[in-house]
Amino acid sequence: MQDTAWSDGRWTTAPAAVEESADGLRVTAREGSDAWRLTSYGFVHDTEHALLAPFPSESAVEVTFLLDLHEQFDQAGLFVRQDEEHWVKAGVERSDGSDSLGAVVTRGASDWSLAPVPHWSGRPVTIRASRSGDALTIRARADDGPWQMVRVAPLAPDASVSAGPYCCAPTRAGLTVHFTSWRTGAADASLH
Repeated sequence: MQDTAWSDGRWTTAPAAVEESADGLRVTAREGSDAWRLTSYGFVHDTEHALLAPFPSESAVEVTFLLDLHEQFDQAGLFVRQDEEHWVKAGVERSDGSDSLGAVVTRGASDWSLAPVPHWSGRPVTIRASRSGDALTIRARADDGPWQMVRVAPLAPDASVSAGPYCCAPTRAGLTVHFTSWRTGAADASLH
């Protein structure tokens, strides 16, 4: 894997503040920022803070951040975007008092899956997306632990896609996420 410079990306929505230092990038989310389309709630939110760079087919991208979420729906991780109606966000979200690993896959309308990971709090978390053939495979881990499968979703091999770190704070101001790395490399060789 090779490091991606923070300056290589472009924001989908500018955050409240961004501070780059030797140990990473600190991003402060705007209150009300989120990414969602229609399902169950009936609204469209397209105000996530995603720092995106091209994500070609047959490659992988990883984002690492320190897990420090406190309020309902605080979230951080990796965003993969084709267009406003086709995107994936994967990472950790604070939901009903617990940190949960999950993904939202949007193809016109969003879905949502979560699995509690309360033991990950305070640790570095890495979210990895790999494009291979017609699939986007999402994995995650805390520290240098084993990779956990999060999701496999369809993604056309010829789709023009970008990806990178993201965060949102749907219910409050003041969420700051410390991203420690953004890397790219070859696609994963297998699903398992």
